[in-house]
Amino acid sequence: KQKTAYELGVRLVGSEMCIRDSNMRDNPIKATVDFNLDGTQHGFLKVPYSGDDSAWGAIMVPVTVVKNGQGPTALFTGANHGDEYEGPIALWCLAAELSAERINGRVIIVPAMNYPAFKAGKRTSSIDGGNMNRMFPGDPNGTITEIIADYFSRTLLPLADYVVDIHSGGKTLEFVPFACAHVLDDKEQQARCVAAMAAFNAPYSMMLLELDAAHMYDTAAENQGKVFVSTEIGGGGSADATSTGIAKRGISNVLMHAGILPGEPERHSSINVDSHDEDCFVTCEHSGLLEMRNDLGDEVQKGDLIAVIHDMERTGTAPVEYHAKVDGILVGRHYPCLAKPGDNLAVVALKGD
Repeated sequence: KQKTAYELGVRLVGSEMCIRDSNMRDNPIKATVDFNLDGTQHGFLKVPYSGDDSAWGAIMVPVTVVKNGQGPTALFTGANHGDEYEGPIALWCLAAELSAERINGRVIIVPAMNYPAFKAGKRTSSIDGGNMNRMFPGDPNGTITEIIADYFSRTLLPLADYVVDIHSGGKTLEFVPFACAHVLDDKEQQARCVAAMAAFNAPYSMMLLELDAAHMYDTAAENQGKVFVSTEIGGGGSADATSTGIAKRGISNVLMHAGILPGEPERHSSINVDSHDEDCFVTCEHSGLLEMRNDLGDEVQKGDLIAVIHDMERTGTAPVEYHAKVDGILVGRHYPCLAKPGDNLAVVALKGD
C-alpha cells in the first residue's frame, strides 16, 4: 500500500516540506458517526477536554454525514472563525434538510469548525485563543484548536473530493459577497477549483491573494489536491437574509456541480475580481475614528480618497487621508468605526475579465 505524506510524517507549509514529529500520536478525537455508512447520521466529533467545569469532559462538535453509494464526497465547514455566521446558518439548514435518497455520494457537514470560538461568539477559541485558520496542519499533541485542525488534516480532508469553507467578515470586516479560489502551481487543480467557485456563483468571484497562507485550512486542502472553494459573504458579526441565501444557493450549486445532487447549478451574473496585487490592500497606520468615503461595490480609481481617520483626542485637526493604490472595486472594509495601526482598512480588487 502506498503511504500518504501524512503517514510518512511529511507535510507542506507553503512551498516548504517539513518533517512531522516522530512522536505524533493518533488524533484523540472520536466521531460518533460512521463516515462509511449509508444513510443520514447526526452526531459529534468528541474532543477530549479537561476543564474547570468538567474534569473528564469533551467538546462536542456537531457533525452530519449523509451518504448514498460510492459517488464523490463534499466536505462543508462554517465558523472556522467563530464570529462568522452565514456558514453555520446555511449548514445547519443543510444538515436538517438533506436526505440520503436525494444524493449520489457523501456529504460531510461541520457547521461550526472552531466550536469553542463559535459558542463564545469570538473569532478565536475561548479555550486556547487559537485562530483555527492559522493552525494547519495541526498537532494531535497540541492545543484544542491544533487537535481539531489535525483531525481535519488527517481524517476529514483525505475523505473529501470537494471542500467548501464558508467565511464572512466577522465582527471586524465587511465584504461584498464573494466566492474565491487561489492561484496554484498545479494548473489543472486550479482550473477545477475555479470551476467550482464559478458554480458557487456568488455575486462576486475572486482570485484571492492570501496575506498569511502557510498555516491556513485552504492550504492544507489544496496541498492534498482537493477542489477547494472559500467565501467572504457579508460581515459585521451578524447575517442577513441576503447573505445567508447566497450561502445556501452556493452550497446547493456546488453539490450539483460535483454530481452529488441532481440538476444544474442556479446561475446569476457574477463579477470577476482579482486581489493578486499587494496594493489592493490598504493598511491603517493611525488610531482614530474611521470614515469611509466609498461604499462596498463602488468603483474607484488609483489616487481616489477612500477613507479618512479622524483624531479622537481633539477637535479641529485635519483627518489622515487614505487613497486607493489601484483601479478597481471596493470589495472589503474595516467594519468598526474605531481603527488602529495594522487594521486592514480596505480591499480594492482589480476587475477581471
